Amino acid sequence: MSVRANLEEIKSTLQANMSSGDNPSLPNVIAVTKYVTIERAKEAYEAGVRHFGENRIEGFLAKKEALPDDVTMHFIGSLQSRKVKEVINDVDYLHALDRKSLAKEIDKRADHTINCFVQVNVSGEETKHGVTLDEVMPFIEMLQQYEHIRVVGLMTMAPYTDDQPYLKSIFEQLKHKRDEIQAHKLAHAPCTELSMGMSNDYAIAAEAGATFVRIGTRLVGKEE
Repeated sequence: MSVRANLEEIKSTLQANMSSGDNPSLPNVIAVTKYVTIERAKEAYEAGVRHFGENRIEGFLAKKEALPDDVTMHFIGSLQSRKVKEVINDVDYLHALDRKSLAKEIDKRADHTINCFVQVNVSGEETKHGVTLDEVMPFIEMLQQYEHIRVVGLMTMAPYTDDQPYLKSIFEQLKHKRDEIQAHKLAHAPCTELSMGMSNDYAIAAEAGATFVRIGTRLVGKEE
């Protein structure tokens, strides 16, 4: 299928699964283009996509250079502190802030305020990055010392499973934590956004209140 057809199907699914009262509009669809060519990314742009996500610096910079200036670029992967200087001032949103050393390096290298999602390991899987739910509030309070960091929301990667009730509970726990942080009205951490849901579980994430979903293969496919 074309990217345009895939996008229409995704939007239809999102519309049907929006959390009543929580999301006045559809979640933003981030096209995760790490497995596809620049040409395929451009097809996504022509279909109406304006948010693009990459988790590798080389791919991120290549897509940013090739796509029109009105796109919003999301760095969605774990970022090594020593690599921050190579990419941070080209990032519109960083989805994987999960440790003090990374925050310190971002603050040192950024020439403007960086919109960051704090990555939360809700499931507790050892293979996943992120702070625990209990660590979120202390971590965000600590970030106040870094003038170039703005915490716009929380991000999580759910386990790859067909257990829909379990997935729903993961996403709802993140939403509850987001609401808790937001209630504190911290100047450096408005925490209004939720980045959660990928190709296999974005509908469940939307139902739980996602404001950004990160969709790769279901939207742009995967190069052979």
